[in-house]
Amino acid sequence: MKLKGDLVDVFTEDIYPVEVEFKREIVSVQKISEEQPSYILPGFIDSHIHIESSMLCPCRFAEAVVPHGTTCTVSDPHEIGNVMGIEGIEYMIRDTCVLKVYYTAPSCVPATAYETSGAVIDAEDIENLFNHCDLIGLGEVMNFPGVIAGDDGIMKKIALTRKYGKPIDGHAPGLTGVDLRTYVEKGISTDHECTALEEAKEKQQLGMKIMIREGSASKNMKDLLGLNYNNCFLVSDDLHPEDIKKGHVDVLLQKAVSYGIDPVKAVKMVTLNPAEHYNLNNGAIAPGMAADIVVVDDLETFDVRKVFINGVLRAADGKALFSVNPTQVKNTISVNCTSPSDFAVNYDEDTVKVRVITVVEGQLYTKADEACLPCENGVVLPDVEQDVLKLTVVERYGHSRIGIAFVKGFGLKEGALASSVAHDSHNIICVGSSDRGIADAVNTVINIQGGIAACGKEKVFLKLPVAGLMSYEPVGTVAEKHEKVQAYARKLGCVLQNPFMQLSFLALLVIPELKLSDKGLFDVQKFAFVDVVI
Repeated sequence: MKLKGDLVDVFTEDIYPVEVEFKREIVSVQKISEEQPSYILPGFIDSHIHIESSMLCPCRFAEAVVPHGTTCTVSDPHEIGNVMGIEGIEYMIRDTCVLKVYYTAPSCVPATAYETSGAVIDAEDIENLFNHCDLIGLGEVMNFPGVIAGDDGIMKKIALTRKYGKPIDGHAPGLTGVDLRTYVEKGISTDHECTALEEAKEKQQLGMKIMIREGSASKNMKDLLGLNYNNCFLVSDDLHPEDIKKGHVDVLLQKAVSYGIDPVKAVKMVTLNPAEHYNLNNGAIAPGMAADIVVVDDLETFDVRKVFINGVLRAADGKALFSVNPTQVKNTISVNCTSPSDFAVNYDEDTVKVRVITVVEGQLYTKADEACLPCENGVVLPDVEQDVLKLTVVERYGHSRIGIAFVKGFGLKEGALASSVAHDSHNIICVGSSDRGIADAVNTVINIQGGIAACGKEKVFLKLPVAGLMSYEPVGTVAEKHEKVQAYARKLGCVLQNPFMQLSFLALLVIPELKLSDKGLFDVQKFAFVDVVI
């Protein structure tokens, strides 16, 4: 097959008209004299995205993103790994189709020892995954305190990965100075958690590749303008279905160019840069490389006209040219229904001072605050006037543990929001204005066998039968249902743009400052539990 267009040459950073001949791989690239009305680009690579966060099973994810020019992702399946272990990773591989998904071995299942997950993946398991599932590296090493302290378990995984000559992805929010150098010296080569330019520059100076993240919950691109983009990738990390419906890597490129980044530099950050880092045979249009090709109208809007993967036309004008048949998987919710008394915080005074997790809109980190709350009949009450609500994590793997804390920033006036998506152990997390409302929302998630729910006078929910994380339905259907749940959350008073995404990260114990697990309130700076009542 032959294709004419203005080539974006990611090797020289030039643009010139060519005729590309290709089969499964690129056969030849010939310069021609006349300029063309369209541009030929290498297929787009999202080098850090958790497919599970899209709420779409892998084949439905492919169906959604390929029409937007995405031909490849590098994906850490630690979400489903924390729920189902190796069985979950094998499911992801089986259900992947058309889209090239290069999976990494999850480094942190569980993410920490301070929560209950559904599985444990140790160094021996990772070696088996490298040998039998052809995984391309070690997924984000979130246990950065363990790396700095030389924890035996995580160090074995790192040493094993280095023995196999595979890259190691990082996760080091706010890490600087001596601790950062110790972390990098272990061979960890990327970071996607930078939220400030100076932080990212320090990491680049130590040789790290910076993944500039722009996802549904955390949007860091604007704050990281001015880096050396030759050592950067554009990534999404976590995207909800309604955002994917609007676009994927094409949207990252649009935004980068709108912020003043040179279009060719932007294209390199989603093609050649990640391909070279992960040793992939794509990321450029050159003889012998995989014929993963995207045709766009211009280098501002990046409107995608055609998408080829391994030389086969897989999407045109926004439509997938392939069909999918999702692989079925067993239910993973194993917990009894709750009652309001399960969520009581007891205290025998009229008022009490408590620690409060304060949500930061559009970010994954939280702030540690305090509040004075009323007590009634020996029970501490949330206070909607202060916007201090109750937060709970209900363990869902058969041990019946419940963690309880207080949170500020949701704005709920009534009812509760609950989700079986709660990074990274994915227990059931719930925020509510009353214990009765919390029990109602948690029980709704249990009864639908996984999903998200907004409960007040009505119950509005989205079922996620795949490990309590993903749906078998197409992106349009999932996005519509998700938007309905979020709309009802706003009706209950919620002020956050992405309440369920923000809620899901309140259980992630490796991002500062305060978080909550089924075992209790956790101070990430101290890396230890703290009391709710001060």
